[in-house]
Amino acid sequence: MANSNLSAAKRAKNDEFYTQLTDIEKELRKYKKHFRGKTVLCNCDDPFESNFFKYFVLNFNHLGLKKLIATCYEGSAVAEYRDGKAKPYKAVVTAVHDTTGDGGVTMDDVRNLFESGENELTELEGDGDFRSEECLALLEEADVVVTNPPFSLFREYVATLMEYGKKFIAIGSQNAITYKEFFPLLKNDEVWPGVTHPKEFVQRNGEIKKFGNICWFTNLDIRKRHEELILVKKYAGHEDEYPKYDNYDAIEVSKVVNIPLDYAGVMGVPITFLDKYSPDQFEIVGLTQRGCHDESLETKIYDDYWEMRPDGTRTGSSGNKTNGNPNLAMNDGKHNYFVNAAGHVVQSCYQRILIRNKHPEK
Repeated sequence: MANSNLSAAKRAKNDEFYTQLTDIEKELRKYKKHFRGKTVLCNCDDPFESNFFKYFVLNFNHLGLKKLIATCYEGSAVAEYRDGKAKPYKAVVTAVHDTTGDGGVTMDDVRNLFESGENELTELEGDGDFRSEECLALLEEADVVVTNPPFSLFREYVATLMEYGKKFIAIGSQNAITYKEFFPLLKNDEVWPGVTHPKEFVQRNGEIKKFGNICWFTNLDIRKRHEELILVKKYAGHEDEYPKYDNYDAIEVSKVVNIPLDYAGVMGVPITFLDKYSPDQFEIVGLTQRGCHDESLETKIYDDYWEMRPDGTRTGSSGNKTNGNPNLAMNDGKHNYFVNAAGHVVQSCYQRILIRNKHPEK
C-alpha cells in the first residue's frame, strides 16, 4: 500500500504531503550545530501551513539563526490569509520575539511581526517554483536548505541544490537511490541518508497517508555516519553461507547483520544497509540495477535464457527480464527461475548495494 500510494502521487502530481512537526523535530535535533549563524531556506513551504517553517521560526533564537526564508507555490494558505487570492508568497524572518506580553513566542507573535513589518511577507512575482529566477536568487543567499520537496520533482530538486553547492536536509523516497542522477551522489559520499524514517504525512484535506519507504537525505556531516557497524560473522569457514553471484563478482549477504568481518572482496547487501553505512568502514562500489549508474558492473547477461514457473512451465518471458538483477545459480522450487538451452539455472535475488569493507580483519 505504501509504494502504491507514492506511485499514485507521482502519476497525479499530487505532491501535497505535509510533514508532521514531531517527525521534523526527531530528525533536526541531530543537526542543531549546523544552523547557528546561518540563513535557512525552506523553498517549498507555506509559512501558514508548513511545519518546517513553524519549527524554524519558533526555534529561531534557540538555534541562533541569522535569517529564515520560506517560499510557497500558488494556492497557498498565506495568500488566502492576506487577500483571498491563490498567490505565492515569500516570508523573510530576521527577528522573533514576544509581541503579546505573555512571555513566550507563538505563531500569533510571528503573524504580528509580519503585520508590523518587522519581518517581511511579500508576494512573489512568479509561481513560487523553486526553479524560478527569483527563488534561485534566494537559494544563492541561503546557507542550508531544509524541506519536503514535491515527490515528483525530487531528481530536479536535488540536482538544483547540488548545482548551487548548497547544504541541505530533504525528505525523499528510498527509491531515489536507484535514480541514475542520484545514486552516484551516494556512491561518491556527496549525499547520504539521515537518521529517521517518517511514515505518516498529512494531506491538505487532513487525511493521513502512510508510506513505508521514506527517508531523509542530507550532505551535512552528522555523528551517525561515523558510527561503525559491529561485525561478528566470519566468512572463513562459512563460505557456503555466502554464495557468489552468477553475474557479479561479489558474494550474497542476505542480511546486514550477516556481513562478514573478514571478507575483503565485494559483497551484495540489502538496501537497508544505507541506514548503517559509514564511509569510514565501507566503500560503496555499485548497485545491482541497470540504469542507475553509467558503469556496467554485471559480468553476464541472460538474453538467451527463458523464465520458468516453479511448476516447470514457461512464463513466456525471456531472460532479459533478470538482466542486472543479482542472480544465484540455484532453484529453490518456490519462485520463478531462468534457464538456458544448456540447462544452466539462475534465480533472482532482491536488489543489492555492492560494498567493500575498507578494513577487513585477517
